[in-house]
Amino acid sequence: MWYYEKKLQYPVKVRECNPRLAKYLIEQYGGADGELSAALRYLNQRYTIPGKVIGLLNDIGTEEFAHLEMIATMIYKLTKDATPEMLEEAGLAPHYVNHDSALFYHNSAGNPWTAEYIQAKGDPIADIYEDIAAEEKARATYQWIINMSDDPELNDSLKFLREREIVHSQRFREAAEILKDDRDKKIIF
Repeated sequence: MWYYEKKLQYPVKVRECNPRLAKYLIEQYGGADGELSAALRYLNQRYTIPGKVIGLLNDIGTEEFAHLEMIATMIYKLTKDATPEMLEEAGLAPHYVNHDSALFYHNSAGNPWTAEYIQAKGDPIADIYEDIAAEEKARATYQWIINMSDDPELNDSLKFLREREIVHSQRFREAAEILKDDRDKKIIF
């Protein structure tokens, strides 16, 4: 089903160790509007959103896993040389105590990822609008992380991710029009 190329979708570079910035990025790793939640949401919806939109959900869901890989790489690079004291100062002491340097699906506040983050109504139009909202929330979060960052190299990768969220939102908006048109023609529903 998938072909893995063993390279990131877009290069990830960081200027220096920065656990504070890593903590912010953890939101996009295991938060409600993060990449894991998006990937699982879209791949799950393939089974309840009909016809023409299945391929789009599969494509974007798969790409979200590529984004998750980029975020994991960013967090790793931002924390790999951090001392326990630096992690504590950044607010990551609880993570360090429980997981050392291992990634763990939780948000930036330390709350573990939960399936409750994934909305699934079963109504194609309601679900596709949820997808649009999810992409816009992710876009906003990336912008806010960029605003907090002083690392131009990392910001380049974050801007790439932000732009992909915009593209995904646009594609879901197009899908919403297709679904509404099909509903009006009584092709589905």
